[in-house]
Amino acid sequence: MNTERVESLVRELLLEIGEDPNREGLQKTPLRVAEAMNFLTNGYRSDATTVINGAIFESEANNMIIVRDMEVYSLCEHHMLPFFGKCHVGYIATSRVLGVSKIARIVDLYARRLQIQERLTSQVARNVMDSVGAEGVGVVMECKHLCMMMRGVEKQHSFMTTSSVLGSFHADEATRLEFLNLIGRDQL
Repeated sequence: MNTERVESLVRELLLEIGEDPNREGLQKTPLRVAEAMNFLTNGYRSDATTVINGAIFESEANNMIIVRDMEVYSLCEHHMLPFFGKCHVGYIATSRVLGVSKIARIVDLYARRLQIQERLTSQVARNVMDSVGAEGVGVVMECKHLCMMMRGVEKQHSFMTTSSVLGSFHADEATRLEFLNLIGRDQL
């Protein structure tokens, strides 16, 4: 990302909304915004192979593995405002498992792009499935969207819930219900 170009664009934006980018409180804002955008969109400059970094391990586990209540933060692609909440990921391993922190890193990889929650949920599920050749994967995200809370309909207490179920989580109702029960969302 060209930080100097982003700084210039933020400076122009400040002028356009009627602010003085030279006033004391705003002098370093263009740089701070550029640095924040670099961090919040670093998912464009990374890939799953790098994020996983070889942390796939042989295992005899053939049971459900769940990481729940992971914080997720992203920017909506429609207004570039944050959405945030929790992500729950479960999968049934066949012969390989992911290092547990890599699941959170996969979530962050896709969350640190301009997103819609529906696509983000699917991308995480597909990546976990493909990374370890899982028998099945389930991902549930529950997020608040500032574009819906701060503007537009202004519904401050609303949550959006999305799920993506692949393989046995899709084909077998008992597997899907076990996953939903274990993450405390058996009413989806």
